[in-house]
Amino acid sequence: MIQGGLSRVDASARRQFEEFVTARSAALFRTAVLLTGDRNEAQDLVQSALERACRHWDRVVAAQQPEAYVRRILVNSLKDRWRARRRIVEVSFDDARPAPHAGPSPYRQVELRRAIVAALQRLPVGMRSVLVLRYFEDLSEAEIARVLDCSAGTVKSQAARGLARLREVLGPDAERDAVVRLLPGGES
Repeated sequence: MIQGGLSRVDASARRQFEEFVTARSAALFRTAVLLTGDRNEAQDLVQSALERACRHWDRVVAAQQPEAYVRRILVNSLKDRWRARRRIVEVSFDDARPAPHAGPSPYRQVELRRAIVAALQRLPVGMRSVLVLRYFEDLSEAEIARVLDCSAGTVKSQAARGLARLREVLGPDAERDAVVRLLPGGES
């Protein structure tokens, strides 16, 4: 549990922060996994965001939407990490895996989810953030605009461009067509 930021704060604020962490950390973790594509990195990202929120809990509570505020911290932390790493080229062992075979698979949903998460990782952080918040966290365009501190028009354009790029990345083969149909605006 994060303690440092609330050590000098009253017991009520400490309790309020702990209740927030208990109630919303799983949802924040889910968002972080979708944003990063890696559970360990997602845990670090959530921990970092909660630590920042703890240090500035009075501001977070004053915003009257603590979860939106912490989601904003989460996205900004990811952007900071991305900027710091963009000069470093990493090659994932996952990229060396053979493509899933064409036949029916008992793990089809897992394979489809992996394909979508991998495709999300190829998008810029801004587009990825919009798509994750819109289609995986089911936030409205207005809520996303508040979280990302941008206009609703920017959210709409980033979502449209991101979906188009996802469809391009996922490709035309039969296995990937099934994934494309799962995306918003895909054929049913």
